[in-house]
Amino acid sequence: MFTTRPTLQGTFGMVSSTHWLASAAGMAVLEAGGNAFDAAVAAGFTLQVVEPHLNGPAGEVPIILAPAGGPVRVLCGQGPAPAGASVGHYRALGLSLVPGTGPLAAAVPGAFDAWLLLLRDHGTRRLADVLRFAIGYAEYGHPAVEQVGSTVETVRELFEKEWTSSAELYLPGGRAPQPGALLTNPALAATWRRLLREAEAAGSGREAQIDAARRIWREGFIAEALAAFAARPAMDSSGERHAGTLTGDDLAGYSAHYEGPVTYSWNGWTVAKPGAWSQGPVFLQQLALLSQDLGSLDEAEYVHTLVEGTKLAMADREAWYGDAAEVPIGALLSPSYNDARRGLIGDQASHELRPGSPDGREPRLAEYVLHGEDLADAPGAGEPTVGSDGATRGDTCHLDVVDRWGNLVSATPSGGWLQSNPVVPGLGFPLGTRLQMATLTRGLPSTLTPGRRPRTTLSPSLALRGDRPVLAFGTPGGDQQDQWSLHFFLAAALRPPVRGGLDLQGAIDAPNWHTEGFPSSFHPRRSRPGSLFVESHFDPGTVERLRRRGHQVTVGGPWSEGRLCAVARDPETGVLSAGANPRGMQGYAVGR
Repeated sequence: MFTTRPTLQGTFGMVSSTHWLASAAGMAVLEAGGNAFDAAVAAGFTLQVVEPHLNGPAGEVPIILAPAGGPVRVLCGQGPAPAGASVGHYRALGLSLVPGTGPLAAAVPGAFDAWLLLLRDHGTRRLADVLRFAIGYAEYGHPAVEQVGSTVETVRELFEKEWTSSAELYLPGGRAPQPGALLTNPALAATWRRLLREAEAAGSGREAQIDAARRIWREGFIAEALAAFAARPAMDSSGERHAGTLTGDDLAGYSAHYEGPVTYSWNGWTVAKPGAWSQGPVFLQQLALLSQDLGSLDEAEYVHTLVEGTKLAMADREAWYGDAAEVPIGALLSPSYNDARRGLIGDQASHELRPGSPDGREPRLAEYVLHGEDLADAPGAGEPTVGSDGATRGDTCHLDVVDRWGNLVSATPSGGWLQSNPVVPGLGFPLGTRLQMATLTRGLPSTLTPGRRPRTTLSPSLALRGDRPVLAFGTPGGDQQDQWSLHFFLAAALRPPVRGGLDLQGAIDAPNWHTEGFPSSFHPRRSRPGSLFVESHFDPGTVERLRRRGHQVTVGGPWSEGRLCAVARDPETGVLSAGANPRGMQGYAVGR
């Protein structure tokens, strides 16, 4: 079958990410003798420089890793709500939703500490060895991709009138970054150089220097600048200026941590995902709803079945997922529950939100769902994911790495993007906005709660055959991540092999789709019941049959759905493989 690129194969190492420079940085670390975890950290910091509209140092990152011979673990780089971020505080400001931008939406940053914890515990390189790529691109420049400048243009007025520190960096002389022009961030390069100097002065050992850098972020000059800036009122998507709740104590008290994955077994595969503080279990619920022989379904029946399962899983996410209360994961993934839920999938598209009752519990929903609010978009609000026209605008990054020793890692960094908050002067990056995903309705798992993580859409994936890790994959895309990732996984699992291995590139290139028939995770939390967005290289007959089933189909561009990355390792032969998405015109896999 023709694909946009070949599925790469080799035996040394593979890196796939949403930007070619990050993939190249990761590969350079592998070539220098580093392992998959060293390479992932180098690629992760590089993504913060070359995709600043998609992630930043003060964002968040969930990481799922499979050390060779060790158990699969999740490294949580999602920071919690600050101590002052209570429902009462936001209600007293007259808010019914957490703003989509600005200091009030900032959680405790989690990405930096997670990357450093991964490097310390599983890597082999020094911090300077993996940071040098990000420092070089920040100091000497990188050719800007088209989406950086187009993103800046969408918030030009906000930058020029309100967020002037952002305008200084991204609108020098009033001009947004032009495609291919060198974009620099001298303040960020200086921040990392100072961090390295202070960390190296703390000791000569690799681990000691990494821990010193973590302390500097939490308690040193970076923490001081972040806390001081969070306390300054800034314009946000509510149309008002608000100060944030993040303090130095919040920063000092945070550490990334490890936890076990949530897993589900299907057709000889076991898929591992982050827990229900993410949307990861949605992927597993969608798998649990599948019972038919998928190979017997025509394309329209196949898409209809998956779309309707997505709606049911996302409805459960809305009612049951979060970090502020117990989540009945066992019941949500149980055969009896999914047998009953599967019966709700009929011949026609559902236009309702239908959460279930695991263990007999009655679901509760947030006020904005119950009242059917249809709030107007605000400039710069939310996460710029996928528009109603099906056009991918980006929102997040992703990277996967596998090395010759059999280590696999998958990470989805996001948040702290240039359109989220004003750039902190002297640091070169803004705070994030992940609190916008928490609800101000009391008593829900997703209720804004001090010290608890806001539910995130970030959702890297790792799949095993038997007990052996085989496949790491993921995509940006907000609420679409566990739709596009599922479609990719099923395609990879069901397609004939290429040269004896998984046809990663064929599965990535296959036509993709998504629905928005549930409340968005992002301000202003809009739902589009019955919606279905498909790529234009779908068969027109399939589109017509889906419309006859009641789906409100929007046909987008031929490459408008998803930005998947994937790497794999055949445990029998040791052959490594990789693929990357042509969508977005930035992702690339490299390896040998």
